[in-house]
Amino acid sequence: MVDFFQQFSPVGQAFIATLFTWAVTAAGAALVFFTKRVNQKLLDCMLGFAAGVMIAASFWSLLAPGIEMAEHLGQTPWLTAVIGFMGGGIFMRITDRLLPHLHPSLGMNKSEGIKTSWQRSTLLVLAITLHNIPEGLAVGVAFGAAAAGLPSATLGAAIALAIGIGIQNFPEGTAVSMPLRREGMSKGKSFFFGQASGIVEPIAGVLGALFVLKMQPVLPYALCFAAGAMIFVVVEELIPESQRKYEHIDIVTMATMTGFSVMMILDVALG
Repeated sequence: MVDFFQQFSPVGQAFIATLFTWAVTAAGAALVFFTKRVNQKLLDCMLGFAAGVMIAASFWSLLAPGIEMAEHLGQTPWLTAVIGFMGGGIFMRITDRLLPHLHPSLGMNKSEGIKTSWQRSTLLVLAITLHNIPEGLAVGVAFGAAAAGLPSATLGAAIALAIGIGIQNFPEGTAVSMPLRREGMSKGKSFFFGQASGIVEPIAGVLGALFVLKMQPVLPYALCFAAGAMIFVVVEELIPESQRKYEHIDIVTMATMTGFSVMMILDVALG
C-alpha cells in the first residue's frame, strides 16, 4: 500500500486518502437501501468505536509527531503542543457556535449555531460536516508531514490515520441517513444527504497538505491543531451521543476502548 501512494505527490496522496474516507461515509449512508432502522445499541457502539479511533489518532498520529517535530525544529515542544492543541479546540468551538447544525438524536428546537430556517436535512448534514473538517485536515497534514522528511512522520503513519478515519466515518454516514429515512424521506435522498456530509474531507485534506508543504515551520502546530480539533469533536459530540442510553454505557465504553486499540495497532504497525 505504501508503494502505491509513493507514486503520487503529497497533495495527490492526501486527495486519494480522503476520497477513501468519503467513500466509507457513503458506505455507511448506503445502509438506508437495506433497512429503515439500525439497532440503537449497535449504533451507539459504532459511535463509541469511532470516538476511540479518533482519540488514538489524535495522539499517535498527530500530537506525538508534532511534539517530536517541534523539538527537531528547535521549538519549545510543550509550548508548541499547547498552542496548536488549544487552537484546534478554540477553532472548533467558534465554528460550532456559528455554523447552523443539528445533532441526529435531537429535535429542531435543539439546533445549534446561528438561527436559520434551513430544513432538518440540511442541518443534519452540516452537523456531521462540521466534524469531518478536522478529520480531513488531519489526514492532509499527516501526508504533508510525511513529505517533509522528518523522522517522526512517515507515509505509513499517514496511511494508518486515513484508514482509521475511514473506519470511524461509517457510523457517521449512517447517523445522518437513517433519521431522514425514518422520517419518510426516500432512500435515494437519504443516501445523498448522508454521503454529502463527507464531501468536505477531500477539500480539507488537500488544503491541509498544501498548507504544511508551503509553510513547514508551522507543521508541528498544524499537527497539534488537528489533534485538538478532533478531541473537541470526540468530547463534544461522539461520546455524549454514544452514551445517551444509560443501559448501554458499559458496552459502549468497551467499544471505545476497542476503537482506540485498533487505531493504535494500525499506527504502530504501519507507522
